[in-house]
Amino acid sequence: MDGSFRIGRLFGIPILIHYTFLVVIPLFAWIIGSQISTTTDMLKEIFQVPIDTTMVTAGFMPYILGTISALGLFFGVLVHELAHSLVAQKKGIAINSITLMIFGGIATMEEGVPDPRAELPMALVGPVASLIFGLACCWLVYLVPSLPVTGSTAGVLIFVFGYLGVLNIVLCFFNLIPAFPMDGGRVLRAWLAGRMPLHRATRIAADVGKGFAIIFGIIGLFVLSPFLILIALFIYIGANMESTALKYSHLLQDVTVGSMMSSPVTTVASTLPVSQVIGMMYSSKHLGFPVVERDTLVGMITLADVNRTSSIDREAMQVRDVMTKEIITLPPTAPVIDALRIMSAHNFGRIPVVEDGKILGIVTRTDILKVTELRQI
Repeated sequence: MDGSFRIGRLFGIPILIHYTFLVVIPLFAWIIGSQISTTTDMLKEIFQVPIDTTMVTAGFMPYILGTISALGLFFGVLVHELAHSLVAQKKGIAINSITLMIFGGIATMEEGVPDPRAELPMALVGPVASLIFGLACCWLVYLVPSLPVTGSTAGVLIFVFGYLGVLNIVLCFFNLIPAFPMDGGRVLRAWLAGRMPLHRATRIAADVGKGFAIIFGIIGLFVLSPFLILIALFIYIGANMESTALKYSHLLQDVTVGSMMSSPVTTVASTLPVSQVIGMMYSSKHLGFPVVERDTLVGMITLADVNRTSSIDREAMQVRDVMTKEIITLPPTAPVIDALRIMSAHNFGRIPVVEDGKILGIVTRTDILKVTELRQI
């Protein structure tokens, strides 16, 4: 994911942190720290235990505890996503990474059309992991008084464990709300998919998710909660994106690249001047051409490649000076949905279709959209 950097690996899964994570931690630390007294009173009521607030409320300690609690919350999110990922791996789904970001965590999986039998346990195990983690923190609250620590130190430990226990239990039940693409929404889709086609189940689950998003947004506006409004937007956009992605998968599931590629393909030689390629782009309205040498594909030249050079330098340049040499190709038997997935992941507009080193055709994002529109008729 763009804007992320790797911090380690767990169970063979790369763990990434998005830059938004670095923004939200101090924000959460400030929010938790500024409400420390109110939160402490709430924890006293919930756990029915005395909390010595001498150290909890002293000096900068509220904001230090806020930082510790915020990091603990994201550790709980990591546990939640790891649970999803480990079950996915057991179901044969490859996990590319887990990214911690402003809204929590995202596990990036290499998955095509979802299998409801695999999705149901995958969706449920995340909230269950959050519940177990939360209950473990709650148990530690009652263990603290038996530890050989002073009253003020015990108060700090009770606050941290109690706060994380409550938050993770809330996280568990919040994720079970049937607002697709949250875990509860995925459980709903898996249940519906056992009674109807998957694309229809996804559409219904996505519509329910959008409904919850609208409700969250309205509540957020009334109580002036920017975070609730952001969650509403996240759910609405996520539901729409996943519904659209599955619609494409359903409509294109039996279509191969070879059956819809454009052929023959206009190619250019690696020695062709860049200025002539620009002229070809103007005349053909195509923004990219395969580059061949002796009938063998050696690269691609696109408008983006040309734009990376100055207008003065282009006059003396040939295609081989600016073309992209590391290209992704597909065989004619590859599913079109694979082409669409590659285009989305790498922001490509076209992929050459190659067999035995020879270019047979080219498939573009426009070609895929046209075929999708035709298959909806």
